[in-house]
Amino acid sequence: MKIIVCISHVPDTTSKINFSDGDTKFERNGVQFVINPNDEFGLTRAMWFKEKQGATVDVINVGLSDTESTLRKALAIGADKAIRIDMSPENGFNVAKQLANYIKKENYDLVIAGRESIDYNGGMVPGMIAGLNNANFINNCISLEIDGTNVTASREIDGGKETIESCIPLVIGAQKGLVEESDLRIPNMRGIMMARKKQLEVIPAIDASNQTNSIEFEKPKPKGEVTLVSSDNLDELINLLHNEAKVI
Repeated sequence: MKIIVCISHVPDTTSKINFSDGDTKFERNGVQFVINPNDEFGLTRAMWFKEKQGATVDVINVGLSDTESTLRKALAIGADKAIRIDMSPENGFNVAKQLANYIKKENYDLVIAGRESIDYNGGMVPGMIAGLNNANFINNCISLEIDGTNVTASREIDGGKETIESCIPLVIGAQKGLVEESDLRIPNMRGIMMARKKQLEVIPAIDASNQTNSIEFEKPKPKGEVTLVSSDNLDELINLLHNEAKVI
């Protein structure tokens, strides 16, 4: 079984985010980047298929040279090969086109992508890959078992979960629950050394034109001061809610 895991290069949630050029560009200097958490759950599950069923696992990213450190981490975790499509990922549709084109040419059985990246939270790339390649698609995937070409999966839905039977070729949108957080892998020294010898292929984008562009970014406004009211002063609480907060 051939598996490919789509890897997003995203800011660590503890990083301080700023914008430059009149709030039109994301300022990347000084920001720590990591593997997108939803992608990391998917990569860990892919490693299980590699170890238990002999699958091959490749990782792929759409990005510029600064994303290669993240791909190297995926190789250190155990992926066999990394591919970087040399293009700045400006919007979800163009990213999906790049990924779908490579995936179709290489005939992967299983495509694992995070259900969304934690930077822009678009949540569109996995479904677009499936649509462009006419593959089955399961989003919000929290369980995945494969026996030959048959697939049994579970996905999170409002109020519960749904169990699905499908077949490969398949695209899934992975999320927390596909593996336990305790199962996530930290690269060890042996893995890091082996990653240096593994192939990281850089290929050109098929079409670098964008159909959408970000015009401006805006940070959330700072939270206002908190007014504390004694629990035995209900009249003051009602007055503030009515006259200041204007919620009653």
